[in-house]
Amino acid sequence: MQKIYGYVRVSAKDQNEDRQMIAMREANVPEKNIVVEKLSGADFERPKYLRLVRKMRRNDILYVKSIDRLGRNYAEIQEQWRILTKEKGADIVVLDMPILDTRIGKDLIGTFVSDIILQVLSFVAENERANIRQRQAEGIAAAKEKGVHCGHPYKELPDNFEEVRLRWRAGELTATAAASECGMSRSTFSRRADLMK
Repeated sequence: MQKIYGYVRVSAKDQNEDRQMIAMREANVPEKNIVVEKLSGADFERPKYLRLVRKMRRNDILYVKSIDRLGRNYAEIQEQWRILTKEKGADIVVLDMPILDTRIGKDLIGTFVSDIILQVLSFVAENERANIRQRQAEGIAAAKEKGVHCGHPYKELPDNFEEVRLRWRAGELTATAAASECGMSRSTFSRRADLMK
């Protein structure tokens, strides 16, 4: 008997899956068959997704909101599509791209058109991921140019830090002794002292 499943993925634990869940409900995917995963799409080490794929049988249907929910890597999206449609014999419905619905156009031309569109969209998804990384790197570099600290916020310096740093600069203390007086690791002391040149 055919089963209908939905796969919802957000890339981080603090991201919200509501938009995807609403789309699943509108497509009448049974709530109990919706799998929600909060992990990056950078790879396919996703236990809930893998369990879902193992459970799927011929003629089952998998709904995803968009193609990038399967992943953002061109080759891996292609591979997952092949596993689901060819090996499993299941259908995939991409809700925000109705032409990517393997239930329709099962003839040779329909399959050909669907495969071409999938390849283009997979490429676009991977390209967008590369662009995001590039923009992020440029933003971090620009912020560092302005002296903005990126990453975890620094802990407050101990009250004696400046006095110890000056003694260290004057050669009165080794970096290890200075770090110890400040209650810091040697590497943290050196890094923070170097920022105050």
